[in-house]
Amino acid sequence: MASASRILLVAALLLAASAMTSAQKAKAPVKPAPEAADAPAAVEAPAKPAPAAADAPGAAAADGKPPTDVIALLKKSGRYDKFCDLLKETRVETQINAQLTDSYNGLTIFAPTDAAFDGLKAGTFNTLSSQEQIQMVLYCVLPRFYSLSMLGTLNGKVSTQASGHSGPYTYKIKPSGNNVNVSTGVKGNNMLLGSVVSKDFPLAVYSVDKMPLPYELFGPQPPTPAPAPAPAPTKSKPKKKKKSAGIAEAPEADDATADDDTEKSAAASLSGVARWAAVLGAAVLGAMF
Repeated sequence: MASASRILLVAALLLAASAMTSAQKAKAPVKPAPEAADAPAAVEAPAKPAPAAADAPGAAAADGKPPTDVIALLKKSGRYDKFCDLLKETRVETQINAQLTDSYNGLTIFAPTDAAFDGLKAGTFNTLSSQEQIQMVLYCVLPRFYSLSMLGTLNGKVSTQASGHSGPYTYKIKPSGNNVNVSTGVKGNNMLLGSVVSKDFPLAVYSVDKMPLPYELFGPQPPTPAPAPAPAPTKSKPKKKKKSAGIAEAPEADDATADDDTEKSAAASLSGVARWAAVLGAAVLGAMF
């Protein structure tokens, strides 16, 4: 009995010790697993930019730079060499490029093709002064940016960069189906806008198949007024002398009548003197004898 009691006591002690050990392990904090020192950080791949819409209004040019050199832009087409030469000769290209750099409104150009220049009458530019040639080039430039859809909403007069005594030279623009009709007012000088050379702000360029002719320079000129005829010479009439009231004026005699009367008067006077002299002489002689 005593040995059995000892065995039970030892078993109870062992169970109690085992339970205490398990409780201590449960309370002990769990150590975090060590991070890998040499593990490379994950690198995110750069997101590809979405392509820009080609037809969006005001979109930048393909190379990312806005068009600010009108000659370089027109030369790419190869159809506007004569217009480029005229831009250089008149130095209008310098003015245009400066405006494209500084202006917030942009510009629009109606660029005549080489064929448009060939269609002009011979000597058209020779009849113009240097200032009129400059005005003719500026007439191709509108002082703000117009997309083709914006031009299609216009219906009336539109000002250009050219101007004269009466103000800015103008076009009459109106929609024509899906296109735009441009008229200068000169007979036969109206055109439809052709291909689009540039549609990127700040410069819109549209091709035209005729040279735009300002009405102020090529329209019918008023006839030169004929000089007024010289006034006919007027004949002066001799003024009549006013006669005094109640006094009769002696009639005027011509020179010949006046001379005859003077001679007769003088002869009568001499005859009278001779008679008195004869009477006086006879009296003296009678007294002596």
